[in-house]
Amino acid sequence: MKRYLTIMFIVLSGICVLIGLMIDQVWSGIVGWALAVILLIFAVYYTKYIPEGVKAKSRK
Repeated sequence: MKRYLTIMFIVLSGICVLIGLMIDQVWSGIVGWALAVILLIFAVYYTKYIPEGVKAKSRK
């Protein structure tokens, strides 16, 4: 489950920015971008749980 958190945080940051731009209040843009940056920091943190790929079998 932790490997999917990166994608979820990236999507949530985009949604925060869109909502902040759609509300069109004085501080909503700043708050939306601040939340987006925080969510992107969390996304970067959880990239360590993404598997690197399939490792080739070693031949003996």
